[in-house]
Amino acid sequence: MTGSPHVRRPATLASLAAELGVSRTTVSNAYNRPDQLSAPLRERVLEAARRLGYPGPDPVARSLRTRKAGAVGLLLTEALSFAFRDPVATGFLEGLALACEKAGTGLLLVPVSPEHSDVDAVYQAGVDGFVVYSVSEDDPHFQAVLQRPLPTVVCDQPSGVPGVDRVGVDDRAGMLTLGRHLSGLGHRRIGVLCMRLGARRQDGPADLDRQTRSTYSVQRERLAGLRDAFAEVGVDWADVPVHERFEHSEAAGAKGAAMLLDARPDLTALVCTSDVLAIGALDEARRRGLRVPEDLSVAGFDGIPEAERLGLTTVRQPFRDKGREAGRLLLERGDRNTSEQVTLPTELIEGTTSRVLRQSGEFFSGW
Repeated sequence: MTGSPHVRRPATLASLAAELGVSRTTVSNAYNRPDQLSAPLRERVLEAARRLGYPGPDPVARSLRTRKAGAVGLLLTEALSFAFRDPVATGFLEGLALACEKAGTGLLLVPVSPEHSDVDAVYQAGVDGFVVYSVSEDDPHFQAVLQRPLPTVVCDQPSGVPGVDRVGVDDRAGMLTLGRHLSGLGHRRIGVLCMRLGARRQDGPADLDRQTRSTYSVQRERLAGLRDAFAEVGVDWADVPVHERFEHSEAAGAKGAAMLLDARPDLTALVCTSDVLAIGALDEARRRGLRVPEDLSVAGFDGIPEAERLGLTTVRQPFRDKGREAGRLLLERGDRNTSEQVTLPTELIEGTTSRVLRQSGEFFSGW
């Protein structure tokens, strides 16, 4: 079927140049190198392009010529919705986006499931480098990233990867400070609710072997910080119940807290390795009629806005700054051939959900 003679074909770079009586290079520079043209000439080119329906240079063809995709890939081993639902991930994403905006670079989300090993999305991503957000040490998608000859920055975990930049916090030290705060209040019978320790789904008690063999170094270090803090006051970590939740949600926190409190109703404090889990634990405590902090002290880690609103005792970390730093390390790398390790500070926030233990018969040194 022949096309209608009244349908105008889209303008091309060549036809636009012919229309204006200029070279193709002049038209190309109007888009790609505007500093090479006078302002009036560039405006004349762009106005003619609008009038003739020229969409601009083909970005795919341009990327083939320059070998630049013009985008940073963010590897997120969660469902895509996680990036917009989880408050820490959202804050990190905001910081990274700000860094990309400053550099005039796009951001491509590469979400993959931790329960599946299909790595095609990583191999097919058209990006100039990767930011890897908090994945396990044995994650196959991360291994696929390392196989691509592209600069890579890790946020949080895994740590200590040769030749790879990393930005994070000292999770062990942060949790050590929180543990000392609670032990200083007199708490000895504590329960711990932690995020997933492995890629395979597991919900329930996590023994010491699972804790120390965890492929998620952030959780491993936060648990170690608590263990160190309570060892200082003579608490045997083997007597501390640790419960793991695969999903990171308030509902998961409430379920985990319920299981801990059912098994150990004598607990006086519940420590969660994230604020999201801690908020769920607060909901479960209220459901049971427990007063916080009079009957049960609750603490978290992250310092998200909702935790601040609730007065949660927590460890605040600068997750937006993590995103900015990750973007800086990648986008301002230049010819640097050595890796950088950036450790950002944390801060203990003594909220209203923890208090001095004053129950009859409780051991509390110093009082």
